[in-house]
Amino acid sequence: MKNLDPLLKVCLLSVWLFACTNTPIPAQPSPTEITTQLLRVTPTLIQVDRNNIQMHIVALPQMNQDRAAHTATRLANGFVLLVGGFTKGEHALADSEIYDPETNVFLPAGTMLVARQSHTATLLPDGKVLIAGGFNGNYLKSAEVYDPETGLFTQTNEMIVARSGHIAVMLTTGKVLIAGGTGEGWTFLKTAELYDPETGTFSSTGSMTVPRESHTGNLLSDGKVLITGGHQGRQADLVIYKSSELYDPLTGTFSVTGQMTVKRHKHDATLLPDGSVFVSGGSDERDSEGAYRSTEIYDPILGRFTNAGEMVVARYKHTGTSLVLNSGLVLLIGGAKTTEIFDPQRQIFRKITETIGTTRLFATSTLLLDGSVLFAGGYGENITSKKTAWRLQFNP
Repeated sequence: MKNLDPLLKVCLLSVWLFACTNTPIPAQPSPTEITTQLLRVTPTLIQVDRNNIQMHIVALPQMNQDRAAHTATRLANGFVLLVGGFTKGEHALADSEIYDPETNVFLPAGTMLVARQSHTATLLPDGKVLIAGGFNGNYLKSAEVYDPETGLFTQTNEMIVARSGHIAVMLTTGKVLIAGGTGEGWTFLKTAELYDPETGTFSSTGSMTVPRESHTGNLLSDGKVLITGGHQGRQADLVIYKSSELYDPLTGTFSVTGQMTVKRHKHDATLLPDGSVFVSGGSDERDSEGAYRSTEIYDPILGRFTNAGEMVVARYKHTGTSLVLNSGLVLLIGGAKTTEIFDPQRQIFRKITETIGTTRLFATSTLLLDGSVLFAGGYGENITSKKTAWRLQFNP
């Protein structure tokens, strides 16, 4: 999209970000085909009986590799790319696999150039996937790109700062914001940088107001990024934040916005269809003993958070596993044994009778093209990573 008018480019990318989550896309489209499809997108939510939500859980054949703190990215053809993470003994993985929703099987998908866990994976406008940073005994500057047409990982330029546990958010400008995390010497980072897919390079941008790890980042409808919570320090020096801030890609700066109702880290934050952000769970200094049932919603117009009620169960270490379904309801599955649904319109939580029967931490959830959800990996007791995966199907 190099030769497009800048304003049109921003509009196309904005629609593309919504389309990747809500609109079926033919297998392996060309960039030209993607651009044509974007002009035709009219996203709608499915109308459902909110008093009669039913879910069926299907246990899938196991993944090829047990993994936790990995990434899962739905590709343009509907397949899901699962990358890296750690295996037993918390050893970082270099391998990847593909989930085929038509056959419900996991297939080997090649090996990264570098083993990594606690990295990020970002779907790019051309259908490729940026894999950045992470940890494998060392904090990583390296980044690589997965091409679904060739099935290969290729090296791209290094980040400016080695980091793990950071956030990565695709902006409407077509660049990827990378912010925070931990770096060399177990330092906590406030720095941020931008990846440009057209040049394959990273460049510095403004720094956050405070260093953050275990934080969240969500792209808002105005193109800004909301960053919430997280922490810096360890043990007696641990500081958990109530604060949040906004990144403005037009100025390249971060600014303080409203404070959450409670301090939280290892939580989740989900963009709702009305443009607000639903924040759930997390914990205080006691980690699992201090896991929250509380939730709240950020209003981007007012710039403030309000209480949204309590979940059926406490959950933490579930970042990225809370998904908006095609009905507009929010699925909460990670970080606890119990599965539940949040209705943003009525701000009520409802327990789902069927369950996976176990707690998974640092697992992944992925919304599939048919509206079902892939839930994969994570770890249970004794930080033991798992191969198990499930598919969740909903009515209608």
